[in-house]
Amino acid sequence: MELAHYSDYAVRLVNTEEPARNKDALTSADDVRALFGPSTQMARRVTDTDVTRFRNVRGRLRAVFEAADGGDHVLAVDLLNSLLMEFPVSPQVSGHDLVGPDGRPDWHIHLADHPSNASAGYAAIASFGLAFHLTEHGPDRLGLCQAPPCRNAYLDTSTNRSRRYCSDRCATRANVAAYRARKRLEAEESARSGRTADSAHDSRALSEL
Repeated sequence: MELAHYSDYAVRLVNTEEPARNKDALTSADDVRALFGPSTQMARRVTDTDVTRFRNVRGRLRAVFEAADGGDHVLAVDLLNSLLMEFPVSPQVSGHDLVGPDGRPDWHIHLADHPSNASAGYAAIASFGLAFHLTEHGPDRLGLCQAPPCRNAYLDTSTNRSRRYCSDRCATRANVAAYRARKRLEAEESARSGRTADSAHDSRALSEL
């Protein structure tokens, strides 16, 4: 498993909450288990007490995205380092898949899961994955969706650092809103121009009387 994959854990957790809409999709142990995806071994250790722990980690991860999105990259790194110190990882070499004609193991770095509880394990993986992405691509590649009221987190992997939205849906919604705003402005300017022209015409008509 590529280390970059672990950064998805951070995005997945942060986006369980929509602060502007006052929505929270992390309200039960089942919601927490769903975050682990196919990693059933980690999910099996989830208990009801993990809900509060996950929410706490979520807030701290969002703070990293907010700092990076706001241009305060030093703060983003400091916040992320704090998470890394509190939730250390245990990397190990793994080769559970075979590749090539000789059937040799596909050796790669895997993050071992030996924490005392599910939230600590998830926090360790999410923080390490985010740290890997930040150091590989730069803190300006951590963003929050620019389509109000959505503020979902995203990882910008575009070639020209141009991503501004968490999804195609939000990008389309923002483009439609911008188009409608331009049309309203054009209509208002046209109306003002028409009123100015009518006023000038009336003034000329009065001066000729």
